[in-house]
Amino acid sequence: MENQFYVDSDALSPEALKRKHTLENDPSSRTNHMTYLPGMEQISSDVCSQVMEQMNTYDYTRYTARDVRSALDHDTCSIEDLKALLSPAAEPFLDEMAQKASVETAKHFGNTVYLFTPLYIANYCENYCVYCGFNCYNHIHRLKLDLQQIEHEMKVIADSGMEEILILTGESRAQSDVPYIGEACKLARKYFRMVGLEIYPVNTEEYHYLHTCGADYVTVFQETYDTDKYETLHLSGHKRVWPYRFDAQERALRGGMRGVAFSALLGLSDFRKDALASALHVYYLQRKYPHAEMSLSCPRLRPIIHNEQINPLDVGERQLCQILCAYRLFLPYVGITVSSRESKQFRDGIVKIAATKISAGVSTGIGDHESKYTGTDGDAAEGDEQFEINDTRSFQSMYEDMAGEGLQPVLNDYVYV
Repeated sequence: MENQFYVDSDALSPEALKRKHTLENDPSSRTNHMTYLPGMEQISSDVCSQVMEQMNTYDYTRYTARDVRSALDHDTCSIEDLKALLSPAAEPFLDEMAQKASVETAKHFGNTVYLFTPLYIANYCENYCVYCGFNCYNHIHRLKLDLQQIEHEMKVIADSGMEEILILTGESRAQSDVPYIGEACKLARKYFRMVGLEIYPVNTEEYHYLHTCGADYVTVFQETYDTDKYETLHLSGHKRVWPYRFDAQERALRGGMRGVAFSALLGLSDFRKDALASALHVYYLQRKYPHAEMSLSCPRLRPIIHNEQINPLDVGERQLCQILCAYRLFLPYVGITVSSRESKQFRDGIVKIAATKISAGVSTGIGDHESKYTGTDGDAAEGDEQFEINDTRSFQSMYEDMAGEGLQPVLNDYVYV
């Protein structure tokens, strides 16, 4: 395996420091980020070429107020309309975009808002992604929960009333292999009606196995669709291979997953182009797999451990709202998730406009749900968090707040027969 430095000691070893320095300063020392590594499945698909052609030719500076006006006057939103709505020219039209988006949201989702919570079961990682708190060169407390600890965490969460869980790991096959994740899915099925996964990308047959273990959907962050920028941010590890990551959702659907979710991490590169690519990734896959449930997330960079110099650069709340409204108008049936990276005020507002799903009772640490949910320390060790969250409301508080806003909180709407 390419890189297995796990930093649990007080400092990096001399070998690790040398390797880190070389990766950062000598691009020739890195593997080709467009070349598959051994064991990575390659599928035949035209989705990537379609998305990249549209993104690479997108010049958002050429769109005018007239283009935006035309897009808003159309009954359905075309790709060209989406490009106009994501452009700077659309910013003065934000109120009108929000009004139209809220109508579309109500038309297809009513006044419902879905609630879920993430559960990190391990934070070991083999990748060197310079912006991530879990990266293999960061000195953090690493932890992998055993199955007993996982079940304990799940029971604490389920006792709060939550019915949907998203299982996450760091990207390490060595520490969190597919059978381990599969056992976590089996445990989750005992306590929850809906089980999602946000793990390292795997092959089609592995997605099929995880689906048989109880997983319903898979979330994969592409991070950025800009391949050149991606290369400078992902210096080593399996995540460095951009095309394998891009095709993950399609492999998951071929493996039998009921749904897939997509996201770019806004602020890593040109956020308007990344927003366009994310929406088109969904659009083209939706046309190939019309039976699948698809959703979009729209996270911005948050402060992370030992990478204080990397913060959101050019994506304000107005721009984020613009993107979410454009998503809703272009993809009216698609779920939109807004994470706890955003503030309470923003999330409370956006669920009335475009978003349909929010996380509650969130922790990005390992093994700390008992202390955070019940106020007791418990016996479990705790691993460090991936990033800082903004909205720290409990599930109960979130439920009451949504109901108080006239929305209908939904915990699950899927019945197995």
